[in-house]
Amino acid sequence: MAMNKNTVLAWATTIMIIVGVALILMGAFKYDDVAGWGFAAVGIGFFAIAWVFNALKGRV
Repeated sequence: MAMNKNTVLAWATTIMIIVGVALILMGAFKYDDVAGWGFAAVGIGFFAIAWVFNALKGRV
């Protein structure tokens, strides 16, 4: 399977969205103290980076 730059960015975006959702869910349901806010904030950061990767598709 040949992977070009756009395919790599698409896979990276998908993986980062999955990890971001997992971090937000861990922050919401597993940790009830201040650590939950940290997990959720990092999950939102993963969404922001995934958004940038998605915007770079076709431009790199």
